[in-house]
Parts: sequence; structure tokens; C-alpha cells
Amino acid sequence: MTDSGIKVKKLGIGCDHLGLAMKNDLRDHLAAQGIEVVDLGVHDETPVDYPDMGSGLARELAAGAFERGILICGTGAGMAIAANKVPGVRAVCVTDPYTAERAIASNDAHVVTFGAQITGLSVARMLADIFIRNSFQGGRSAPKVAKLAALDEAR
Repeated sequence: MTDSGIKVKKLGIGCDHLGLAMKNDLRDHLAAQGIEVVDLGVHDETPVDYPDMGSGLARELAAGAFERGILICGTGAGMAIAANKVPGVRAVCVTDPYTAERAIASNDAHVVTFGAQITGLSVARMLADIFIRNSFQGGRSAPKVAKLAALDEAR
């Protein structure tokens, strides 16, 4: 049996009402690869505020409920801002393969965010796959990530 390359066993996923279809698609896509996906909602199109959803997932991740997370809103920007407000969580809005890979490899990001209104489903699947198949490389990035952690401790 060959290594699947997947570095994540358990992942949280959440969205606001704008990201519902993408969240459901990514949840099923990742689960089909053997990842335990914790679906934090939403589960219908009733409008919700992205800060509530983003910070909720980030708090659960910081508490150790899962290893990494994916958040989806209209642009991905709001979810990234909300998740980054939780100490110990690093979230990156991802729109391209290089950023998806470097978010984890260089920045040790715990969460990637997508914009359902700007990113197609097939692209989101590809970016999620890149995120789950890579890990933090340390090296020259380790002291920089340590400085990010120190900023959290200073809060």
C-alpha cells in the first residue's frame, strides 16, 4: 500500500450561508479520502454572520478538537479575519495552489479559507487537497512562525 500523502486525519469545516454548497462539496470530497470531517455548519441557507462561524471553528481547533480547518464565506477574507482573532490559530485566505501549499509549509497555517463567490468548486477541491497533503517544513520559517506564536502570547 502506498502513502496517500494526506497529512491530516481530522479536519473541521464551517461556513456562512454563502458557502453552504461549497462546504458540503468539500466535506464529502475530503471524507471520501478517509479524513474525519467535523461539519460545524451551517446546514441551511438561513443567513448567519461569518464572525460567529469563523471564530467558532477557530476556538474548537485551538482546543484540539481537530488538526486543521477550512472555512468558507463569500470571499474568504471575513472568515480569515475572524479565525485569526483566536489566539493560537493562523488562517490564510487561499485562492491559488502556491498559496495553499505555502500557507502550511512556510506559515504553519491551521486554517484555510475560501470564497464561494470567487472560487469554483473544482478549484476549491484542488486547493483543499494541497492543504491536506502538505505540512510545516520548519527550517528558515520556524523562527518566523515562533514570532507569530509570541504575538498570540502577548494578547
